[in-house]
Amino acid sequence: MNLFRTLLLSLAVAAGTTAQEPSVPAPFNSSHSVVVGANTWHYFRARPSNEPKGTVLLLHGFPDLPYGWKYQVPLFTSLGYQVIVPHMLGYALTSSPAEFDEFSFKKQSDELAALLDQIVPDEQVILGGHDWGGGLVWPFATYYPDLFKGIFSITYPYFPPVTEYVDLADAIRAGKYPTFQYQLQLRDPWLDRKFSNATEIRQFLLAVNEATTPDGKAGFSYKGIDFDALPHLQQPSLLNDTELDFYVSEFLIKGLRGPLNWYRTARINFEDELPIAQAGGHKFAMPALFVQALQDHVLVPELSEGMDQHFDKLTRAEVNTGHWAMIEGPDEVNNVLQSWVATFD
Repeated sequence: MNLFRTLLLSLAVAAGTTAQEPSVPAPFNSSHSVVVGANTWHYFRARPSNEPKGTVLLLHGFPDLPYGWKYQVPLFTSLGYQVIVPHMLGYALTSSPAEFDEFSFKKQSDELAALLDQIVPDEQVILGGHDWGGGLVWPFATYYPDLFKGIFSITYPYFPPVTEYVDLADAIRAGKYPTFQYQLQLRDPWLDRKFSNATEIRQFLLAVNEATTPDGKAGFSYKGIDFDALPHLQQPSLLNDTELDFYVSEFLIKGLRGPLNWYRTARINFEDELPIAQAGGHKFAMPALFVQALQDHVLVPELSEGMDQHFDKLTRAEVNTGHWAMIEGPDEVNNVLQSWVATFD
């Protein structure tokens, strides 16, 4: 256990709470909070009917919530696992610090490792993520390989550390990552103030969940948010009305500044990972799964080309969905996950 993780764990032991929250959405059984360092991490837990044979830690993306795993949690509990799904840093009942470096992959890996030490000490767990949560899976498993018996990412491929920093704007101008243009908009601090009340947050959530205007105009694309379309967006979207109301209430707790900070840490992550790149990179020894959503217009299949060389045991799978694979094609995704887990369970 490294020194920083030991310090975080001691702080969590001293200041941690596991008080059950009054409202626990299905499919979860209980709700808890733990203080790790200066941050409070909130998580939901779902347990199988019998004593769990292991633990799965699921990390959601942007702008999602633990509820985004609603179809996968019952799968894992049916297989005998307990499932831990935190609100990620910046979201709802988890802290939303002001400093960008708190949102780095390294810092979040350290804190989630300390969180696991509190919940399931000395246990190897299965780690999974989607979108930014999938992006965190890879560095988390790099920094703490002994914590995980298997890792998987849905839609977010592995980008190995590099020895030279290139700003995203420069990369896009050079013709690289053309589908990441929206990130230039989302990383701009002015956006924090654009979504501050329930109506504005509802419009934003409709946009990213594929709602359109009456004449079929989308509110979000790989180029970013279409602010002219926002006031005219209407259901249906990938969230029904009840789910949309719930998401709005959750994002009203902390707003969007924290979730958007994930887009502002590229240089910090580069500097943290530079020693790994200078040492020749990292190779994952544990079983790993990457699930490509074939209709994802942002995290497109070409982005995963060449990642296989960084893994000893990589399984690739494809699902015929858009970006929100877990709710667009839950049966497809669950079949992939169940088959993969069976290879090392």
